[in-house]
Order: sequence, then structure tokens, then C-alpha cells
Amino acid sequence: MEIHSSLEASLGQIPKAKVTVFGDFCLDVYWSLDTGTEELSVETGLPVRRVREQRYSLGGAGNVVTNLIDLGVAEVRAVGAVGKDVFGSALMNLLRGIGARLDRFEEADDWQTMVYAKPMRGESEESRIDFGAFNEMSADLQDRLITNLEFAARCSDAVILNQQVPGGLSTPQMIERINAVMAKNPSVRFVVDARHYAGCYGPAVLKLNAAEASILLGESFEGNLPLVKAQSFARRINAKTGKPVFLTRGERGIIVADSGTVTSINGLQVIDRIDTVGAGDTVVAVIAAALGSGQDPLLAARLANVAATVTVRKLHMTGTASPQEIRAAARDLEYVFEPELAESPRRAKKLAGTDIEVAGELPGDLHLKHCIFDHDGTLSVLREGWERIMEPMMMHAILGKHFDKADEVVLERIAAMVHEFIDRTTGIQTLVQMQGLVKLVRQAGFVAENEILDEHGYKQLYNEELLKVVRLRTAKLVAGELTSEDFQIKNAARLLQALHDRGVKLYLASGTDEADVVAEAEAMGYAHLFEGRIFGAVGDVNVEAKKVVLERIIRENHLSGHEFATFGDGPVEMRETRKRGGLCIGIASDEIHRFGWNFAKRKRLIRAGAQLLVPDFGQLPALLRVLRVAEVPNAVTSQ
Repeated sequence: MEIHSSLEASLGQIPKAKVTVFGDFCLDVYWSLDTGTEELSVETGLPVRRVREQRYSLGGAGNVVTNLIDLGVAEVRAVGAVGKDVFGSALMNLLRGIGARLDRFEEADDWQTMVYAKPMRGESEESRIDFGAFNEMSADLQDRLITNLEFAARCSDAVILNQQVPGGLSTPQMIERINAVMAKNPSVRFVVDARHYAGCYGPAVLKLNAAEASILLGESFEGNLPLVKAQSFARRINAKTGKPVFLTRGERGIIVADSGTVTSINGLQVIDRIDTVGAGDTVVAVIAAALGSGQDPLLAARLANVAATVTVRKLHMTGTASPQEIRAAARDLEYVFEPELAESPRRAKKLAGTDIEVAGELPGDLHLKHCIFDHDGTLSVLREGWERIMEPMMMHAILGKHFDKADEVVLERIAAMVHEFIDRTTGIQTLVQMQGLVKLVRQAGFVAENEILDEHGYKQLYNEELLKVVRLRTAKLVAGELTSEDFQIKNAARLLQALHDRGVKLYLASGTDEADVVAEAEAMGYAHLFEGRIFGAVGDVNVEAKKVVLERIIRENHLSGHEFATFGDGPVEMRETRKRGGLCIGIASDEIHRFGWNFAKRKRLIRAGAQLLVPDFGQLPALLRVLRVAEVPNAVTSQ
């Protein structure tokens, strides 16, 4: 999918902007600790922590500057202060290195550079060490900073006011003087990103998260702020300031309130591991650059939403998002739908007298001609338990020779990481999952580089274990010890037969290898209903069966969304169908019992865009009525 034309146009405008960043410039210091033989200090007897390497990067307002420069903003001026210490020199060198204008930046004798020092033991961050938390500005430094801000504002289209720490540059007293600068420059877009004092600023564009918004309004909340409440917060703050408000909700998206109108932008699903550090800096940088180049708040938020998905993929760093990276991310967006409903089964709206849940609007002119089915977990349970095979296999791959001697803390951490990865990638090609495993092995650092297998090697290890189980089950089918009904979701074959009898063309599309999908469908006794339209993985990560099938049937049959549907128990098929306008039917199946709800699946399916959900096909007549295919052409019925 090509980048949306409006986002492309927005990126094209950003180089016209001139933006100033004022606030708390920090230095992020990463100390990579040696994990080898422990040494005790002769003097104290305490363990010595030896640093193998150290890395410096810009944090706080400095990372906002980096984001603006990487976005391609015409001119980025930094207004702030560092101490005349070794960290201050490092911070200034980094700012010079990226091309920030520093003609209005202060190096002060009475100031300690703000530093976040992060000792790293492998991938684990230990207790942070902060510098500069007890700074107190002199009257002279305050005067110089305000003078610098006044000058910079006159030269800028937008000014970002970054308040990072309570004892930083933007104290409540200092903010009063900043407000006076804003009042003198009404044509400049002032964008405030304040952790503690957002309520102290005068009328300005505000970028806040839920916690900051609740503090500003004097309200409290626990957990994730519900959508309706978040919309109310944004509306009230907008009414109070008279300026646009951007309320960020993490993976749940962004809410924009402007001139009394509130718009919710869906969050974006990221399959890779994420690190949210710096995502807020990316968002505020994009918003300011877009507003500064004359764009409207809604378009600014949409662009910021995409840019944040780039940043969160960059682990253990305060990342940025370039135009090229934003374009790449925007080509294949994965939206998160109805997160509140997904989290709470109690909110489910079911059709009267049925277990069929409606989670989204259904087409009013539904007329199904084609139906795509996922296989494993949707129709068949021959591969039930694949997660229990993949999880230990991945743990052994990640830990390598350390598996047997790793302590419980390490084992629990790796197990949680693997479990999360499997949960996020359920439904995609096994080969793509194994590509992700290669990254996990490399990131964890337990296995030497020359011992890391490629995705094909890891897939072979996984398949060998899984196929042992599948072959045993298939053998029982062939021997007549069990029937296909013992390995299918309740009424699965009956649904296929009913749709086939009604003239609906059926397709089977799976992330499993194609030869295996065909063999298993034949063993289950329903392969003939697909009339050769069975597709699976072909050993090429660039050929995704579900995408190929969807694009093919839409192109060849000139379909509209009301003419095709996809049945599946994984998020991939839901997202791909939702993008193309088809009806998404989520099968939240319990693969052990083969009937009844699996609420973990329900959550994933709703977030991926499922509009109808069923636990199985036990209520087949009701489901056929909802799909408007209850009647059989020519009154022919099948047993």
C-alpha cells in the first residue's frame, strides 16, 4: 500500500519550517557493564563494576532537536543551558555534530549539566544515576535565557517549550516570563510538552499524555484512560486554552481537540519489540514541524502517529524518525481497533439469543461471493499446541549453551520475551517468525555470532518437533482411531459445505507451508470444497499467502467490500481484510475443547479489526442468517 497522499504532502511541507527548542537539554549516558568474572575492590571489599564501553546521546530537549533535524526542518535553533563540565562539553559537541544552531545557547558556571546515566548489564538497565537534579538558576542566567528565547521566537515559525525535570529551566516562576514572550509573538506556534507544569503555561498548543492531562485538570485516573474520558479531557483543555490539544495514548493513538472538534486517531500495531523511550519527543517534534510549516492539527497528528511507530522500534536508544523511515512505515500501517472493547469481554454486544458478537459496523448491502479461511485454529486443530512447541524451542535458541545454567530471573525474562513475541506474531508465516527469532537471539547476546542460525535453520528445528505431533494425529485419522471431527472446530466442515452449496467460492490461506496445508485439509476431508484454491507459505518471506489471496480475488473478480469475508483466529488475516474493506469474522476458538471462547484470541482479533466474532460454528443457522446466506439456491439442502 502506497503512502497516503496527504502524509506525503505533509512531509513535503516540513522542510519549510524554522523551529526553536527551548527547555531541559539532557545527556543520555549508556554504560555497558562487563558481565565476566567479578572483581572485589581491595579498599572496600565491594564488587567492582567495570564499564566495557560508554555511549552518549542527546536526551530531553536535545532529542527533540535531533528529531527535528532528522525530519529535515529548515532551521533548528537550540535555546538552553549546560554546565561547564565534562558532560556539558559532550552535549554541546553532539548538538554541533547534528547541525543545531547554538548562537543562543548558554554554558553556565552556576549550572550542572543534566544527565541520565544508565548502567546496562546485557539488555537490562540497572538503576539510573541522575546529575543536575538540584540546579537553581541565578537571576542572571534567567535573564539571558529569556533574552535568547525572545530573539529565537522572532526568527521561528514554531517554538517547542520542553519541561523535563522539576528543577530544570522551566520552573513556575520562569514560565511566567515565558508566557510574556508568547504574548509578544502571537503569530508563532508555541508547542508545550511539559511533564509537571503544563497548567502554568498561557495559551499554547499542548502535547500531553493521559497523566499530564489529568494533573492539569485536577483529576485522577487509574490504568488506561478510557476513550470517552480521554476525549472529554482533550475537549475541556481545548476549551480552556483556545489552542489545539494533542492527547497521546500510546498504542491507542492520539486524540486531537481543535476549535471544539475532537477527533480520535487509531493507534498503530507494531509487531516488532518496542522501546517507547523518546516516542513523545518524536511526536512533539513532528507536531511542531507540521504546524510551523502551515499544516492543520489533524494532519500533524496523523503524521506524528506514524512517526512514533518508527521510533519505538529502535531499542535502547532515544530514537528519531526520518522522512524515509516514515514513508516506509506508512506503506503498510496496522491499526489498532476498539482497544477498550478488546480488553473487556463484559462490553461485548451479542446478537439476541446467540453467542455471535458484533464488534464493528457490518455492511448494509452484504452479498458474499467469496470467503477466505485461515486453517490452524479456525478450521483445524491438528496443530493445536504449536505455541507449546515454539516457546521452548525459541528459549533454547536464545540462550544456547546457557540454557541449563541460566538462573530463574534470566529464564523468566526470556520466557516473557518469547511469550510476548509469539502473541504479537500469531498468524504470520513461520519463516517470518523465525526471522524475528534471529533478531531476538542476536539482541540477547548469549549466543556467539557464528553460532546463530538463519531463519531457515530455526524453522527446520521448529518444524521437526511440530510435525512429530501432526503426523501422530494424522496417523490416527488414517487408521480410523479418530475422525476429522475430533480435530476440527465445532461445525467447521458443515460451515464450509453450507457456503459451498450456496455458491460461495472458498479459499484456504495459511502461514503454514503450502504442501502441509494441502495434506492436512485432505486428511480432514474438506479439501475438495476449496476446488484447488488452497494457499500456504512457499519459502519466500516476501510472499504472504493471505495477502496474495486477498489481492488476487479482489483484482480478478472486481470485488467490493460487501462481497467477500475472511474467517480467521489470528490478527494477520483480520488486518489484511480490514485494509481491503472486506468483512472480518474472528474465530476466538478454544483449540483444546474445540468449542467455547478463548478470550486471549478475542482480544487480539478485535484489536486487529474483527467485526464479527464467534467462538466456533456451533450456532451455524444463526451465523448464516447474519451473513445473509441462509437460503440455499434452488432449495437444495445438504446433509
